[in-house]
Amino acid sequence: MPTVRDAVYEVLRRHGLTTLFANPGSTEIAFLAGLPDDFRFVLALHEASVVGMATGFALARDRPALVNLHTTAGLGNAVGALATARVNRSPLVVIVGQQDRRHLLLEPFLTGRLRGLAGEYPVWHCEPARPQDVPSAVARAVHEASTARGPALVVVPSGDWAEELPAGAEVAAPALVHRPAGARHAVPPALAAMLRDAAAPALVTGAGASDPECWRALVALAERLGAPVWQESFGARAGFPQDHPLFAGHLPASRGRLRAALGAYDVVVVVGAPVFRQYPYETGPLIPPGTRAALITDDPDEAHRGPVEIAVLAKPAAVVRELTALLPARPSTGGVRPVPPAVPAPAPGAPLRPPWVLAELGRRLPADVVLVEETPSSRPDLHALIPARTPLGFVSAAMGGLGFGLPAALGLRLGDPGRPVVAVLGDGSSMYSIQALWSAAHYRIGALLIVLANGRYAIMDRLAERAGGKPAWPAFTELNISGMAASMGCPHARAATAAELTAALDEVIPGLRERREPLLLEVVVEPDPEFDPITQQATSRKPSRESDSPP
Repeated sequence: MPTVRDAVYEVLRRHGLTTLFANPGSTEIAFLAGLPDDFRFVLALHEASVVGMATGFALARDRPALVNLHTTAGLGNAVGALATARVNRSPLVVIVGQQDRRHLLLEPFLTGRLRGLAGEYPVWHCEPARPQDVPSAVARAVHEASTARGPALVVVPSGDWAEELPAGAEVAAPALVHRPAGARHAVPPALAAMLRDAAAPALVTGAGASDPECWRALVALAERLGAPVWQESFGARAGFPQDHPLFAGHLPASRGRLRAALGAYDVVVVVGAPVFRQYPYETGPLIPPGTRAALITDDPDEAHRGPVEIAVLAKPAAVVRELTALLPARPSTGGVRPVPPAVPAPAPGAPLRPPWVLAELGRRLPADVVLVEETPSSRPDLHALIPARTPLGFVSAAMGGLGFGLPAALGLRLGDPGRPVVAVLGDGSSMYSIQALWSAAHYRIGALLIVLANGRYAIMDRLAERAGGKPAWPAFTELNISGMAASMGCPHARAATAAELTAALDEVIPGLRERREPLLLEVVVEPDPEFDPITQQATSRKPSRESDSPP
């Protein structure tokens, strides 16, 4: 198996960093001993000279230069020269040695307290959480140094170099980051060639492609290529109209299922989304062997860490438009959009379940609704049953922390009073910012706030069951969300039966656009026992396309 050292040397070769400026110390021996023949070692007798030489080398070539420093003493001696490199806008990749991480907590001899030692002069600082992250950190440092024009630091404990890398481990940084200087020529030739030569291309979009201009550009590109378009997993906003025939669904957030979903494609171009957001850790590569990946984004962090061949760091809409113009039209292979699952109505007297509630809501919502989601255990059903048909047709918390949905819905309605806003919240989620109901009432913010009340943290219960244990936390069936709304002066209603729900929806939704006061609608539901929080699938209601089902 390759070692971390082998992989780092490959990263350095890929970026042309084969000249190394250093004044070596013992914590760097594992990295430097037996330096490959294609690398040149340049010795200086003090770190100010090491960094100064590398600074001049980088300026002369207008490319990053490679520096190696020896733990606290080396980095400390180099701080003044690193400050000069920063102000001179000289890109440097600086690998700093550290004692072996296996006994760092004991603070052995030569342990460095390195974070912050160089102050604010590094443009980026990384202390990888595990040895296997070192190659990706070094690769990202190349892009950080190039983008911000200064020194990017990676601290590597001495024992990390000999650690083995697992089979199929990807380096989380692109081989090429293309930064167009102007609006034209935004597409690198390699990206156009990649798509031109593709036999079965696909697109993946996300929150960074959620504006109307980018939607129009992506529709044109997808139709030019006849390519299916996937939404990123856990996306905070929709990046493509989800009622379009070429919309393929939401990507899963686990590696095995991601490989199954993308296995039919030889080229995947991601636009305005990370490559690829995951939830649980699984072994194996992100994408199948033989599938090539590229990224178009205006987020430098996404560009620098994406495990792709090419990353284009620019406004996505402009790049997509130019790319469409460069590519020949392909014959369409027909629609790929998953058929929404059938959801039976509850039997008389049976409790309500979230899928039926969402299906009834989706049948009534206008196309331009702003739908805010914060109901973790019902999110897959919401995606399947209520497609985003316009930009901001779906909004959620990008980090996954609870407490965003209720106040965000109010802010969205305040920001665009002519557009209807509906929030779908869990009762547990709503409690993280329930005080926002006072603001909703006081300022007469006309949003519809639907709370699916199951009296527990349903997603946490499912996680505990999946781990083979019982929840250590109690249910909170005593909560009365509509009672809380009443205490804060917020108009409210409660539905516990199918008739009560449909009557409430039929009354409020036709007037959503003109509504001048909030309404909290508490819907009493039973939690879905078939929801898997790891795969984000409602297992009893599989979408119709085979690639959406668990392998």
